[in-house]
Amino acid sequence: MHQVAKVIEVVGTSPESLEDAIRTAVSRAAQTVENLQWFHVTEIRGALDGESISRFQVMLKIGFGLNDD
Repeated sequence: MHQVAKVIEVVGTSPESLEDAIRTAVSRAAQTVENLQWFHVTEIRGALDGESISRFQVMLKIGFGLNDD
């Protein structure tokens, strides 16, 4: 049996942390995509408000298995 996965890219944002931005992206993707299997952070960005970090942003690749219908 061969297994095939598809990969999507999503961006998660959080005012709290990088981890929260990742969890936000994965949680949102899970609402519309089934069988999520892994993620890979490909970019980390953020926004500043003066000297303070106001937002963390991560770009993720998320892999999911294709259903055999």
